[in-house]
Amino acid sequence: MIAILKYNAGNIKSVQNALTRLGYKSMITDNPSELLSADKVIFPGVGEASSAIHYLKERGLDKTIMELKQPVLGICLGLQLMCRSSEEGDTKCLGIFDTDVRLFPPVDKIPHMGWNNCLTLKGNLFKGISVYDDLYYVHSYYAEISSSTIATCDYILPFSAAMQKENFYATQFHPEKSAETGEKILKNFLKL
Repeated sequence: MIAILKYNAGNIKSVQNALTRLGYKSMITDNPSELLSADKVIFPGVGEASSAIHYLKERGLDKTIMELKQPVLGICLGLQLMCRSSEEGDTKCLGIFDTDVRLFPPVDKIPHMGWNNCLTLKGNLFKGISVYDDLYYVHSYYAEISSSTIATCDYILPFSAAMQKENFYATQFHPEKSAETGEKILKNFLKL
């Protein structure tokens, strides 16, 4: 079973709908035992970092996430919360990825919203994906490039479009809103 982490952040239903379209069953849950026993865990989110991390800590879900041994996929805010800290609300995050989340400098339109590509693709998440394939982004904050970066994107400056460390994977773009390319990435994750 695929567990989708429920933690008071938006976009959870669209992730579940994407999985259903691909023929996979999933459950939306904040129950630690269901998360720990799931085959895969998806940590999606649209929202604000400090209130989201507060919700996770209040329910002990921050500790549960750190205990997960199966493949985990963070999406958008999920990726950002897996980093060390975020400038959004001066938030201490989970620290899975050894990098920080910063606000884009105001030299172009913020948020970065719409279709853009990924560069320097590495690993199984991007099997069958090309640097010419576009993905859907919507974010005002970005994760700095680090040793965990497996894909980059360039908007105002280069940033981590995707990250991986051990069983933890994350994308800044929304695979569930990225048409066929996004579906391929979700399938690649589900086959890990």
